[in-house]
Amino acid sequence: MNLSRKSRKLQRKINRSNTIITLQTISNEIQVLYDNREMTHNEAILLGNQIQHRADIIDPTKLVYAISDRDTYRRLIEVYLDDGILSRTEQILLWDERRKLGISELAHDRLLNLLVTRYQSQGRPIHIPTFNEEKSKITEDNNDYDDEKGAES
Repeated sequence: MNLSRKSRKLQRKINRSNTIITLQTISNEIQVLYDNREMTHNEAILLGNQIQHRADIIDPTKLVYAISDRDTYRRLIEVYLDDGILSRTEQILLWDERRKLGISELAHDRLLNLLVTRYQSQGRPIHIPTFNEEKSKITEDNNDYDDEKGAES
């Protein structure tokens, strides 16, 4: 993809950045250019993805808000976590969206852990059922059924 002169200049700034704050500043600059229609959506996404990649190199424990595939995915996780429970159905939908956006399992785990930690530090309880929890619940339900059946005999 051919980038405009402004986009190439921002790309060089991204590659030279050494702090998350600098990357966030560049991201804000891209957002303004995009909002003013001085940059195409594809350019904004491309630069945003490069910002996210650079942020992973600098400090993978920090979030950078940028127009990017990962930011789209982060917003989706926040919507699903809003009620405090990430159900199995929501986990499957996240998996499908992650596949479409090209988000790795590692990036997903890191992002989910960051958001859960943030919500818990705000005092919001978060519950994410795993396959093993559901399997043990099914086993418990079957045991309860067997106990009821044995009591009837």
